[in-house]
Amino acid sequence: MERRAYDVFSSANSEVTIKVIPGHFATRHSHVNYCVDMTKVKSDLHSSKAAAKLFCDAFSSTPVDTIITLDRMKMVGAFLAHYLSHSQLNKGQNIAVITPEITGDKMILRDNFLPYVKDKNVLLVTASATTGKDVRSVVEGIEYYGGTPVGVANVFGAAFECKVPHVKLFGMDDVNDYASYSPVDCPLCKKGVKVDAVVNSYGYSKI
Repeated sequence: MERRAYDVFSSANSEVTIKVIPGHFATRHSHVNYCVDMTKVKSDLHSSKAAAKLFCDAFSSTPVDTIITLDRMKMVGAFLAHYLSHSQLNKGQNIAVITPEITGDKMILRDNFLPYVKDKNVLLVTASATTGKDVRSVVEGIEYYGGTPVGVANVFGAAFECKVPHVKLFGMDDVNDYASYSPVDCPLCKKGVKVDAVVNSYGYSKI
């Protein structure tokens, strides 16, 4: 399967790279015809810093007290907090970076994390947002816990309705013919095409 993989580089900074594998993959919410592997952005020092800088450029005029990270994006979130704390609007701000629990598609904040969200401006950072379902759920969760969602930053995503500004580093047009289907309507399944792997925020496991 890895023989089919190829790299896609950000036009804004070639340090930011995703690996794309064509095939048939099952995610938590859908079936997709590409696996978008963002391990390098999440784990590599230079790539994480470069991605964080691009996000900072997009949100430098946004007040941020707390960054919520999902999908193992805490390294990017930490660099983003550093860069934002040196931006004009947030200069000197002690920006927190937290990762809440997600249970049944709902964000759960334990009592020790509540002070970082209640009455705070909160920016969400995630790796992938194609359907927008998880993003909208977390934005609602931020509001439920008394915070103010100010934006969403994700590495790879589609266009979807969101009540706050949404910035992505790679879009559908960066991956030719990328498509997402509900499991019951997946045309690949209907053609009898075997699922190559199960995909989640930790990566993929071949079947």
